[in-house]
Amino acid sequence: MNAPTVALRDTAVLALHLQNEVLHAQGRIRVGLGEHDPRRDAVMSSARRLLAWARVHDLPIVFVRIAFRPGHVDVIQNCRVFREVVRLDAMVEGSWGAEFVDTLAPLPGSEREFVVTHQRISAFHGTGLRDLLTALRIRHLVVAGVSTHSVVATSVAAAADAGYEVTVIGDACASADPAMHEAALRSMQLVAEVRGMRELDADTAQGDIGG
Repeated sequence: MNAPTVALRDTAVLALHLQNEVLHAQGRIRVGLGEHDPRRDAVMSSARRLLAWARVHDLPIVFVRIAFRPGHVDVIQNCRVFREVVRLDAMVEGSWGAEFVDTLAPLPGSEREFVVTHQRISAFHGTGLRDLLTALRIRHLVVAGVSTHSVVATSVAAAADAGYEVTVIGDACASADPAMHEAALRSMQLVAEVRGMRELDADTAQGDIGG
C-alpha cells in the first residue's frame, strides 16, 4: 500500500545536526562520520541539495542543533552519548563545534528558516518544535541529518507518533558504522518513506510527495 500524497504546501524540511562537531573532519563527535570517512562529501552534497530543494519550493526549513552551556552543567549524563559529550568538551554553546557547517547553515534573515536547539536525543523532546510545526500548519516532514540511528531515528519515531507523514532522505544521513546506518533506514521504513535525493526530485516532479 502506497503512502498518501501530501501537498508541498503542507511540507517542511527537518535538518538535524548539520553542525561542525558532527560533520566537519575536525569535529569531535564521531557517531555520524569518522575523521577520514569517504562518505562525507556525498552526505554533505545530498544535504545541500535538500536545502536547495526546499528553498526553490519556498518550504519551511527547521534546523535542529544540539548545544550545551559552558561547563556542561545542563547535561543529564544518564547514557554513554552524553557522558562522551562532556568528556570531549563538545557542543558548547558559542563554540565553533556547535555552529552550523558554513554551506549547510540557515540563510540570514530568512522568514522561512528556523532554528531549534535541543539537549536530548529526539528533536521533539523538551523543545518547541511541535508547536512551531503546528503554527506552520505542517503535515509532512522531510528529514535528514546525522546520525541516522540516533537523532534521525528518534525524531522520525516521535514525528510519526505525533501524526506527521514522514519522508527520510537516506543519502543525506549517515552513521559512523555503515551497517548501523542501513539498519536504521530499514527500521524507519515501518514509520516513514525512505527516499534518496534523486527520488525526491522525481517525486516532486510527479506531484507524489510523501508517497
